[in-house]
Amino acid sequence: MFRDAYQRLDLSQIAAVLEDVNSALSGFSFDPVETEILSVDIPFYPGFSFFEVSSTAPGSTLSCYAVRKPGKAIVLDFTNVPVYALNKTAPLRLEEENVGEYVRFFFTYVRGRHGRFLISENVDDIAWKEEPPPAARMAIGKILKPIMLKTMDSAGTFHLVAHMMFKDSLFRSDVNVTKEGFVTLENEELLVEDIPVFDDILGQ
Repeated sequence: MFRDAYQRLDLSQIAAVLEDVNSALSGFSFDPVETEILSVDIPFYPGFSFFEVSSTAPGSTLSCYAVRKPGKAIVLDFTNVPVYALNKTAPLRLEEENVGEYVRFFFTYVRGRHGRFLISENVDDIAWKEEPPPAARMAIGKILKPIMLKTMDSAGTFHLVAHMMFKDSLFRSDVNVTKEGFVTLENEELLVEDIPVFDDILGQ
């Protein structure tokens, strides 16, 4: 999702991160000794990093995603509420160079009522149930393109084009991102349907 490589944290770093992450959680917490954390800086939230937190305790499946700077953590819950709240306080800094990464981040960690729009820039971004025939893989590969910024208007709104999967269908859509980080879709165009992929919610 982010261009920079993720870093695996050591125990002292994990303990420091979990002080903030655990305080933002309700109902459970992570033990630093039995937790793995991967971290990467976020270009559009200066001073903040993104964390993938996973329990390594036997039999545990606990995990979460969080955005943090020392002393403050926001746990992502797959709604737009924590993202839009963070945009106001971080603050959010969108530029031509990073708005595409913001769009990837937004659609990865915000899920709609019926599922997620999954940004798909190449065939490896698609959660195939099984390896597709070479001809099908090549045909879809020719359709897919990286997120493209078209224009930025006088109000500071970015206008992009993205390809995305929704359930088993591939779409191309215009993506509008205001300078405050609000995201809307318009002009969705269905490109391919009935693609054999894993269900985004059920995982099967």
